[in-house]
Amino acid sequence: MNDTTVIKVNAQVSPQGEMGQKYLASGKKLSMRLWQDEQPSDPKPETQRSYETVGYVIQGRAELHIEGQMVLLEPGNSWVVPEGAMHTYKILEPFTAVEATAPPAQVHGRDEG
Repeated sequence: MNDTTVIKVNAQVSPQGEMGQKYLASGKKLSMRLWQDEQPSDPKPETQRSYETVGYVIQGRAELHIEGQMVLLEPGNSWVVPEGAMHTYKILEPFTAVEATAPPAQVHGRDEG
């Protein structure tokens, strides 16, 4: 049986979301997105999402504020935001990271507001 769902996604031309994320490869149960050169800022509004997120820092530093804790994210670090956890990010230095979300964040408006 041949799987015809395998695709290649070029980040240079991939779709971009409202928050600045670039959507990369996406399957039925999992998707990837890229946050590239996010600039230092005040913390974004706290939010809860209907998907789980795991991420990996490529460049820069940020604070992840989650459920009353602060986690410093630096190059080489990875993290998890469980589905439904209240959280926000504060970018400290130009920040590039890759995240995977399950189920896919961009489907059914999960990534909005």
